[in-house]
Amino acid sequence: MRPGAVKSAVVVAGLVLVFLAVVLLARWLRTLTGVEAFIADYSGHASQPASAPVGLPGWLGWQHFLNMFFLVLIVRTGLQVRWERRPPGYWTAKKGSFFSPGRQTPKKISLSQWLHQSLDVLWVVNGLVFIILLFASGHWMRIVPTSWDVFPNMLSAGLQYASLDWPAENGWVHYNALQVMAYFVTVMIAAPLAILSGVRLSTWWPTDNEKLSRLYPVEVARAIHIPVMIYFVVFTIVHVFLVFFTGALRNLNHMYTSRDVVDFWGLVVFLGSLAVVAVGWLLTSQMFIGSAAGKMGKVTKN
Repeated sequence: MRPGAVKSAVVVAGLVLVFLAVVLLARWLRTLTGVEAFIADYSGHASQPASAPVGLPGWLGWQHFLNMFFLVLIVRTGLQVRWERRPPGYWTAKKGSFFSPGRQTPKKISLSQWLHQSLDVLWVVNGLVFIILLFASGHWMRIVPTSWDVFPNMLSAGLQYASLDWPAENGWVHYNALQVMAYFVTVMIAAPLAILSGVRLSTWWPTDNEKLSRLYPVEVARAIHIPVMIYFVVFTIVHVFLVFFTGALRNLNHMYTSRDVVDFWGLVVFLGSLAVVAVGWLLTSQMFIGSAAGKMGKVTKN
């Protein structure tokens, strides 16, 4: 067996052991009278305003799909930028263009970085639309903590999840405290951090401005950008796992057909969305992006 395979097997075995230890510890804790009393007092159901809307509108379903689409491709291209040793080509923006505004000298970057930055723009535009609709519709009340009781309820929900006796919550009406905090951190903290650090690493940053670059060193941006990417990956894995193991058909209908029913239409639409992501994955491969990049700047081999 190759050393890499051995290392992977050891990591997987370690993760399984940690998972089992957490489950056993949580189940033992739930046998204690004080812990059970705590869960009885704080069920995991955090408070939210009485005026909070019920249900998930159609625009939220579209936003969910577009966010998934862009995020998958952004993570893919981000890893390409980080891991590729010899890019298949380079791209230089046109002076004074969208990617190189003002009088700054256009930067030459790899085709992977150009694609990553272009996808980032689309993701940010989609995010701005989402934020506007979120606050205009009042749905912000469902993902922004509005009471301090979110913290004890988060602990309670965490214990319930860890013990595999999961909190019963109808996401159509109300998220549990852990879900609220996870969505809040993702939308209101992780996404802005990804944008702010990404701008520093992009062609938009005015590298000629030495004072500004000293105030915000590129090393700081990298130290933020990579952990935020890891956060998004972990969040997505946990999110998908819970969607499928806490009532897949109903959850998929919530997200993809905006209905609180149990049938297969949500699954059908979800599988269709995966097909669209697969097509996007293919079209953003190196063999297709050269011509698109050439329309926005100069493409060279070195």
